[in-house]
Amino acid sequence: MIKGRPPRLERIHERSPLFFVTFCTRDRRPFQKLTLVHQAFLCFTDKARSDYEIAVGRYVIMPDHLHFFVQGGQAFILSSWVGGLKRSISVALSCGSSQLWQPGFFDHVLRSVESYAQKWEYVRDNPVRAGLVKAAEEWPYQGEVMYIDRA
Repeated sequence: MIKGRPPRLERIHERSPLFFVTFCTRDRRPFQKLTLVHQAFLCFTDKARSDYEIAVGRYVIMPDHLHFFVQGGQAFILSSWVGGLKRSISVALSCGSSQLWQPGFFDHVLRSVESYAQKWEYVRDNPVRAGLVKAAEEWPYQGEVMYIDRA
């Protein structure tokens, strides 16, 4: 069993759980270089997929926070992985992790296809609700690193 993972997850999930994750910048200060954040995110998630078989699905990067779906194998420790992602983005922006990020993160274990679809629709519309674009598909800092089948 993975240290730090509640034992009930083993009964609920026959396969590795899919997490919905959100984390924010310190004091919700906007990134100065959103394009660099996006590039660092894609680089980190690509390496996670190729080297560690960690799948990142859909994601949206907002000016002061990130939302994404991630799934790893039985040895996957979400908190360590998120910490690595935060460090990677901090390095890309040439700033210290403690200066850039609010401590911790929010995560939710998805239990159904409907939950995945509902979360994605809400997250996908964030740039529209924030007044950054008129239609969600116009936001350049979103996508899907890898298709994650939840059926």
